[in-house]
Amino acid sequence: MSSKFYITTTLPYVNAAPHIGFATEIVRADIFARWRRLLGDEVFFNTGTDEHGQKIYQKALAEGKTPQAYVDEWAKKFKGLQSLLNLSPELNFIRTTDEHHISAVQEFWRRCRANDDIYKKFYKIKYCVGCELEKQESELEDGKCPLHPTLELQIVEEENYFFRFSKYQKSLLELYEQKPAFVLPKSRLNEIKNFVSAGLQDFSVSRLVGKMPWGIPVPDDPAHVMYVWFDALVNYLSAIGWPDDEARFSRWWLESGGAVQFCGKDNLRQQSAMWQAMLLSVGLPPSKVILVEGFIISGGQKMSKSLGNVVSPLEIVAEYGVDAFRYQVAREFSIFEDSDFTWERFKEAYNANLANGLGNLTARIMKMSENYFAEPIATEDTFESVITTVGNISSVWEQYNDALGAYDLNRAANVIWREIGEMDREIQERAPFKLFKTAPEEARKIVRTLVFRLARLAVMLSPFLPETAEKIKQAILVNKMPEPLFIRK
Repeated sequence: MSSKFYITTTLPYVNAAPHIGFATEIVRADIFARWRRLLGDEVFFNTGTDEHGQKIYQKALAEGKTPQAYVDEWAKKFKGLQSLLNLSPELNFIRTTDEHHISAVQEFWRRCRANDDIYKKFYKIKYCVGCELEKQESELEDGKCPLHPTLELQIVEEENYFFRFSKYQKSLLELYEQKPAFVLPKSRLNEIKNFVSAGLQDFSVSRLVGKMPWGIPVPDDPAHVMYVWFDALVNYLSAIGWPDDEARFSRWWLESGGAVQFCGKDNLRQQSAMWQAMLLSVGLPPSKVILVEGFIISGGQKMSKSLGNVVSPLEIVAEYGVDAFRYQVAREFSIFEDSDFTWERFKEAYNANLANGLGNLTARIMKMSENYFAEPIATEDTFESVITTVGNISSVWEQYNDALGAYDLNRAANVIWREIGEMDREIQERAPFKLFKTAPEEARKIVRTLVFRLARLAVMLSPFLPETAEKIKQAILVNKMPEPLFIRK
């Protein structure tokens, strides 16, 4: 019986074009989704767009558009990442302006309120529009938000609804103790533990319509719309049918053990504390795991729309192809630490590890196979046996799965490229292309083993570089050297 696996990205704001940071997040999630399907699991893979909030409202006004018309345009561009980045065809795409999401958020609000976790009070705060979050003095650098230093903090002074975050301090700390791998990496778990241990402040969950009308209406109070984070976080439930479709919700939240949630380190508080407290309020189990990524930086600074130093994934794919970008995400970018992007390093890694590495290895093996065998030596069953056979060929498959099971994308990619290097060395040391003249059967035996190892490599590559993996598979099945997989730049 297959197990169930639910993985989701955060929902990016649609206030500017998709950049490499979010493209990296969604490719990582796609790799895990494809891997679990490869193992035979049922997978729900979710992404979408976060379309409410003050900065989107301001952007729409600045462009002379209604907020709905504005977000409709941008949602199409984010949905376009599915084809651009060759994401799983089964990908679910939710928008926070979808009718079902709106009704789900309003029901979530009612249940929190029924549990006495939503109340009204007057308050005054410093607010970062870029983060869509209140900022304490201890979080500021020179009076500015360190993540959005070009934006002026706003002073918000009004009566809003609040969520009783403080009520859940003990429960959150118990959650972190009971599930030591709940937040990865461990350093982020320690960070959120320290944050919660220091004491929690109730947070605002509404805005006055008179000041900012672009949000989901608060039930029974037309003077308020919901705070954007409260609204957006509920997508993890509304995407799987909550609260109307109990069977679908049970399948993907309860039977799967909850969602595996990707987020950037600037989302740590929202994903691993605020959202978990909200789930506790409505009596639902927590998420399964929160994977907290490092930033993609450029010249030592986080890539961000507000700083204007973003790199477009469209540029990279246009120049190098989608699998070159997916390789960079999987192996060259650290999943949990900051990674500095430069075009020079990208090109260097592309030539060394794709054109000269994987591409050259495939060409050498398939040229020998085509020359030494009249018929293909592998079939569809060969590729299936990689997945189903225990102890096949070596421990490489086991190492690969262990790494992905621990959410260590970089280690899994390194297992693949270590195997590429070992196969290359075997060709150099045993030289079947020379041996064929004097001992053709021995040469064929070596090449046969190399082809089977290449077949296994194609299976392991399929979640990472699906287009390239399929080209390798087809070359093996027809026993022909393929066109170059990667052209040296």
